[in-house]
Amino acid sequence: MIRGLAGLLLLGLVLLAAAYWDASTQLRAPLSISEPTRVEFEPGSSLSRLIGRLERDGLLGTARTGLYLRIYARVTDSARNLHAGEYALEPGLTPLGLLQLLASGAVVEHSFTIIEGWSTRELLIALRAESTLTWDLGEKLPATETLLSQLDLGAGHAEGRFLPETYRYARGANASHLLIRAYRAMEQALAQAWAQRIPDLPFDSAEEALILASIVEKETGVASERRTIAGVFTRRLRKNMRLQTDPTVIYGIGPSFDGDIRYRDLRRDTPYNTYTRGGLPPTPICNPGVAALQAAVNPEPGTALYFVSKGDGSHVFSDTLAEHNAAVRRYQLRR
Repeated sequence: MIRGLAGLLLLGLVLLAAAYWDASTQLRAPLSISEPTRVEFEPGSSLSRLIGRLERDGLLGTARTGLYLRIYARVTDSARNLHAGEYALEPGLTPLGLLQLLASGAVVEHSFTIIEGWSTRELLIALRAESTLTWDLGEKLPATETLLSQLDLGAGHAEGRFLPETYRYARGANASHLLIRAYRAMEQALAQAWAQRIPDLPFDSAEEALILASIVEKETGVASERRTIAGVFTRRLRKNMRLQTDPTVIYGIGPSFDGDIRYRDLRRDTPYNTYTRGGLPPTPICNPGVAALQAAVNPEPGTALYFVSKGDGSHVFSDTLAEHNAAVRRYQLRR
């Protein structure tokens, strides 16, 4: 009797040792991943459900691996410390390594780039189309006039308030959160630029600098011309000359603009028509980048009061109206 019990006990210990060895081997063996694979551990989901999905996709190796992983997570209470999100599984990752990855919260980062010169409407359209973000700003595209209040950022016009740069986030992040980050980044960039402004600018506030920067941003994509164009506009402001810049007219036309600016458009008065109204327009006309902000507060000295596009992205600058008209005939009317 005693000998039989001892035999059974010995057999049990042998089986337990074999099971432990098998579990240890399985949990330390690489997953069946031959190339980087992404999986999403959804908020509110369970580790068991994720393991089941990996089993169905053939990524866990043998059928015993999932069982061992569930038991290990339950015994060690590992499932309590896991973070939801999208994870990148690399070749060589083990089941134990998978638990460590989920516990680390090292989720895949996605990125969204706000392009210099985008209007806020263009920005919102791009955000709504981004599949890795959660659109949480309503069924209709928010109006630029009410967007800031919708984001709890106070009253005011949202044009020009979002700094163009690349923002990183985890899959499923809210579009509103990205906008708030871009708003804070613009606040900081504008404050830094304004603190470094030259004396005797023909405007008195950082807000006006932002408006001028947005015009500079839309007028040229040539980096070396930004300060030159800013210089033209600041000299015109000092002389009480109208800015007469087409991008402001186009912004005033709004979404109905068909890509072709006409003489009648230049004569049609809107708050943004700098041919019919003096000074700066009431708000920015796009979201300017850091370089345009710096150009607006540190314009290049000179004497030019006019410029015209050469058709290749660059411009010809003139001191007098006669020189400007000659440049228009050469580069615009001929085309």
